[in-house]
Amino acid sequence: MKAIYPGSFDPITNGHLDVICRATKVFDEVIIAIMNNPQKQSTFSIEQRVEMIEQAIVDEKNVSVITDDGLTVELARKVGASAIVRGIRAVTDYLYELQSATANMMLAPEVETIFFVSKPEYSFISSSTVKEI
Repeated sequence: MKAIYPGSFDPITNGHLDVICRATKVFDEVIIAIMNNPQKQSTFSIEQRVEMIEQAIVDEKNVSVITDDGLTVELARKVGASAIVRGIRAVTDYLYELQSATANMMLAPEVETIFFVSKPEYSFISSSTVKEI
């Protein structure tokens, strides 16, 4: 089974890497999809983010990195993924992700959204926090 893990990854964090590592144990293939989000002011270019992620996942055999600027469910269909991986740190993440998952379900009922609950040591880490430090 193939899954995509979409996000801006600006920058990638240990929390993201933990979700990726755990997802590789559930799925045969995990595609990290760096999504261009026009609502976010990026610190790192797409190319820099691809390079950072590729360096961080060098030992993972069933993980690849792509970029896209469309809808996540359309990308899932395009690459043949049957699941979208999302990390949940707190209730606020869950509420946002639930809305997204519901919309995705309406657009592509064949694509499941799978939530990975953050480990406690990563629950307060976000890309925004990393950039502030």
